[in-house]
Amino acid sequence: VMNSVHNNVVIYIVEDDFAVRGAIEKLVNSVGMSSVCCSSAEEFLKNYDEETPGCLVLDVRMNGMSGIELQKILIKRGSVIPIVFITGHGDIPMAVETLKRGAVNFIEKPFRNQELLDSINSAIQLDKKSRDHCEKIKLLMDNYSNLTSREKEVAQLISQGKISKQIADTLYLSPRTIETHRANIMKKMGSSNSFELMKKLIQVGTATDKSENY
Repeated sequence: VMNSVHNNVVIYIVEDDFAVRGAIEKLVNSVGMSSVCCSSAEEFLKNYDEETPGCLVLDVRMNGMSGIELQKILIKRGSVIPIVFITGHGDIPMAVETLKRGAVNFIEKPFRNQELLDSINSAIQLDKKSRDHCEKIKLLMDNYSNLTSREKEVAQLISQGKISKQIADTLYLSPRTIETHRANIMKKMGSSNSFELMKKLIQVGTATDKSENY
């Protein structure tokens, strides 16, 4: 029985063998999931909608762009779609390479239906987690962007674990002024205590560093 998590997910099936592609599509649809079939990596890139939750079932060796090349392109684009690789060749070094780059699983043909479904389910759960995390970070960044430039200065010092008196000394302000700023920051960041606020501000710092490195 599929739960509501699967209602709006799409399983992209990228496989140049017509029979295998059809079999996977039938399997996926039999458990109530939607699928989009593509006979090449190039076709997938034309049809892929980054906003749609789901996962990618991807053949390693195909005419044109290989599955491994497609994985590299998606990583470069910052795409979060989890990938389940399928292959007709027992190519273990290749499997290791794809797994190191974050593939969910690597399955040899002929595969057992249950093994593929289990991997697809794991991939969907992973996708949901990473989307939820992205949503949380986006909300944090939105809240942070509402801080005034002075509040951001104070926030940065709070994230370093400094207490109000130290912040006051650093910014040549009175501790009372810092307390007012702290209260405003806490409210804008949706935090109920100092520890939670510090945690959120550290996450903002980490997310900012990451985006600057891209």
